[in-house]
Amino acid sequence: MYEAQCAVVGTVITNPVKRSTPTGDEVLSFRMASNARRQDRNTGEWTDGGTLYLTVTCWRRLVRGVGASLMKGDPIIAYGQLRTNEYTNRDGLERADLEMSASAVGPDLARCNVSIHRTKAVVPEATTDGDPGAAEPVDRDRESIEDRESIDEDMRESVPA
Repeated sequence: MYEAQCAVVGTVITNPVKRSTPTGDEVLSFRMASNARRQDRNTGEWTDGGTLYLTVTCWRRLVRGVGASLMKGDPIIAYGQLRTNEYTNRDGLERADLEMSASAVGPDLARCNVSIHRTKAVVPEATTDGDPGAAEPVDRDRESIEDRESIDEDMRESVPA
């Protein structure tokens, strides 16, 4: 089997749909479109070229992040393995669709602004009520950011004006 990995920059054109396979795995899919726009140097006008349409399929951990983050109209960058799906439609016509099994999907920061919400890892720690099995969520990334900010403040105070 071939492994054509590529990145496609485009726009989500259908809301993501999550479903389960017969084995219980979750899968999320959506359609996206990528347009080529070019500026005519003589007239200065923008013209649209062809449009690439493809179905993007997400598996495993990617399902939760994409499902919670993306919706129709969002500008994205999708990276993964491309393949064609050839089939015969109801009218008996041979068709071929382009599909991507995504390994990464994210917002196109050239066309939008985002804020990052990291998932919190649950780390078992001893609590004050004596229940050693209790666990509280700990955001390791947030702690390291706060540590860096306090170090930056210390550095600013030690630098002569």
